[in-house]
Amino acid sequence: MIVNADSAQIYRDLPILSAAPGPDERAQAEHRLYGVLDGAQACSAADWAAMARQEIADVHGSGRLPILVGGTGLYLRTLLDGIAPVPAIDPDVRREVREAPVENNRRRLADLDPEAAARLKPTDTTRIARALEVVLSTGKTLPEWQKEREGGIAEAINLKPLVLLPPRDWLYRRCNERFGAMVELGAADEVRALLDRQLDPALPVIRAIGVRELAAWLNGQVTREQAIATGQQATRRYAKRQYTWFAHQPPENWPRHCEPVVEDRIAEALALLEAKP
Repeated sequence: MIVNADSAQIYRDLPILSAAPGPDERAQAEHRLYGVLDGAQACSAADWAAMARQEIADVHGSGRLPILVGGTGLYLRTLLDGIAPVPAIDPDVRREVREAPVENNRRRLADLDPEAAARLKPTDTTRIARALEVVLSTGKTLPEWQKEREGGIAEAINLKPLVLLPPRDWLYRRCNERFGAMVELGAADEVRALLDRQLDPALPVIRAIGVRELAAWLNGQVTREQAIATGQQATRRYAKRQYTWFAHQPPENWPRHCEPVVEDRIAEALALLEAKP
């Protein structure tokens, strides 16, 4: 049983652009949490973890093995280690913060949580807003809340992890090939349909890799070739960040497979799952 752990593949709006499993892959095994949400609904790590816990319990209850697949590290860490019990943010506070310029929010954050303000990049609009709204709404900084964790399942399961860290040149070449193939398969049509809905630009589905790049082409701002090039670049940059995260954040005893993930080496990668942690 395959359970999705990818933040883009959870939405039904972008099956091509998110590289969601196709009919042939789904025919080989049951897949869960793929395309289950509409793009108008924001899905947080806590939301996904709650859904994943339910799916994992259901799969275990039927005597089968759940296999989590995906590269959203925050999702996986939230599921395994739990999440800080930050109370719901006051809607008025959230509105005030999200409507303010990032420069104003950063100045306010520097007064209320100077460590966070110093740590975050001045252009990191989302994280600055999150840190500020938490301290304004709750009276405690986000790091103070993060000292507590709840809801993690790591201690209740027998986990067999496997981290894929193929050679970077192979990985980046695959990124380029995949984005080009997505455009050929109709990814731009998905983006056009999404833009026609005029959803909030802050929604995760609108911020998915490739949406902005293909939207620029659809709006006549760049050529098709330029859109593909910038989409490939955005994909490589994201892959680089993922690579760094998975190389350093998971525990050292999690096995790493550092060869290209191709058909004649899959058995070699899967053999690592039998290694004792």
